[in-house]
Amino acid sequence: MSLRVGVVVFPGSNCEGDAMEAVEGLGAEAEVLWHGEATTRQVDAVIVPGGFAHGDYLRPGAIARFSPVMGAVADFAEQGGPVLGICNGFQVLTEAGLLPGALQKNRGLKFLCTTATLRVDSCRSVLTSGLAPGTVLRIPINHFEGNYTADPETLAELRAEDRIVVRYVDNPNGSLDDIAGICSSAGNVVGLMPHPERASHPLLGSTDGVALLQSFLDAGGAPARSTTPGGTPERHAS
Repeated sequence: MSLRVGVVVFPGSNCEGDAMEAVEGLGAEAEVLWHGEATTRQVDAVIVPGGFAHGDYLRPGAIARFSPVMGAVADFAEQGGPVLGICNGFQVLTEAGLLPGALQKNRGLKFLCTTATLRVDSCRSVLTSGLAPGTVLRIPINHFEGNYTADPETLAELRAEDRIVVRYVDNPNGSLDDIAGICSSAGNVVGLMPHPERASHPLLGSTDGVALLQSFLDAGGAPARSTTPGGTPERHAS
């Protein structure tokens, strides 16, 4: 039986289709989890995709955190289920208290739509368990409020517990400690600003996101699968 991945959709989400196509390309089944439904429908893994949930009014994720589905996602995460927040999804997870810290406006107050160079710094998360620390990947970013911030105590905790899973090599947005993605203390909840689903097929220009997504699916109980056409993710010199 195929792994079932639930993709949360809020008013204003716009990356759910990309996320669903990417995981389906790796052999999983994807289905929409509507923001107004207080259930994760017994899926094996949950993705909170990018976009502009509720128009990013107040601040990104501030309204989405109160959606009925987020209570179900929190319960799913507490039970050890793998949860991945991408871009706006990362913002939602911090607002919902599933991850620490916050995302603020980019350094220079510029919207960024480019490809960032990332380095895997921890393999203890569901997203990075299949990659060796030091692996360098090229993954697209597309955000205005992707500048991660946290108080000194939280940063010290993230470092001590090896919870900074990916860092920017070129830090395009001013994020604290070059942070591009972090995980929960249990490692099953991950948020990152770059979009691995947009680097999951040769036609997109890169397959570097495949290993990240495959690790995430494996954490949900998926059997080992081959990558999308084009083979294993590219490795770039740092």
